Amino acid sequence: MTTVVPTRPAPTASAAGVPTGRPPRSERRAGVLLTAPFLVIYLVFLVGPLLVGVVLSFFNTTTVKSGLGEWVGLSNYAEVVTDPQFWDAMWHSVLFTLLTTPPLVVLALAGAILASRVRRGRVFYRLAFFAPYVVPSSVVALIFLWMYTPEIGLVPKVLGAVGLPVPDFLGSTSGGWTAVTLMTLWWTFGFNFVLYTAAIQDVPPDVYEAAAIDGAGPWQQIRHITVPLLGRTTSLVLILQILASLKVFDQIYLLLAGGPDQSTRPVIEYIYDTGFTSYRGGYGAAATIVYFVVIVAVSAAWYGLRRRATGTAA
Repeated sequence: MTTVVPTRPAPTASAAGVPTGRPPRSERRAGVLLTAPFLVIYLVFLVGPLLVGVVLSFFNTTTVKSGLGEWVGLSNYAEVVTDPQFWDAMWHSVLFTLLTTPPLVVLALAGAILASRVRRGRVFYRLAFFAPYVVPSSVVALIFLWMYTPEIGLVPKVLGAVGLPVPDFLGSTSGGWTAVTLMTLWWTFGFNFVLYTAAIQDVPPDVYEAAAIDGAGPWQQIRHITVPLLGRTTSLVLILQILASLKVFDQIYLLLAGGPDQSTRPVIEYIYDTGFTSYRGGYGAAATIVYFVVIVAVSAAWYGLRRRATGTAA
């Protein structure tokens, strides 16, 4: 009698030769162990505070007394969405995003392209462009506060020396937006610059060589090769910059304190004022959740548009 020994079926493979079966149990266990520290940190420091904030938003919690306080249900949310100061602060965050996002994307792209094409000192230019990004926001605010100070600041003195009108950077709304926008451009330019620099390095040199052989000059190469190939990176930089600008707080708070007369106060400073200055923790938590929903909606809308564009292109 012939004994048939069962054999383990070989994993199926795709047309490209990549196995399509499940990975071995040892690999799955290793993956869980490697991701466990990040998951713990994510749950404790991100998901945990979010859940606590959701719970606080349904109570009349105050930051000067222990406990949750009185249950108020959706009253905090109703007050938030009907508070004109909240929507003014929301508009200020949107305005800051409109003022900073386009130049930070365009200037970072231009700087990365120019730095990649210089023949000498390429490392120096990359370091010089990125260096301001690692400076703490408090230090940057002190530097620019000194530069903007009327009569003794560097910027008013230079503008006055050449006969140009000197804006009131710290005492007027238009001057305040100009001051914080210029400071943000100098300070955060380096992050987008690094993303574009990394993307440019992935462009095959053969593409530029073939274009040069066909008679394409440097500007034609940038226009028809570099910029189109950086389309996916531009989409990433754009959404990251929009989200970062919508979450603005420290530079406006340190430079202008939301002034003059709260005309530059963003949403996060509004939440800070209500939660830690007015001691309304439950109301501040409700405002935080509302703004969190807005941020998630913006991210989801952008993801849906990008996915639809990718599907249409395919």
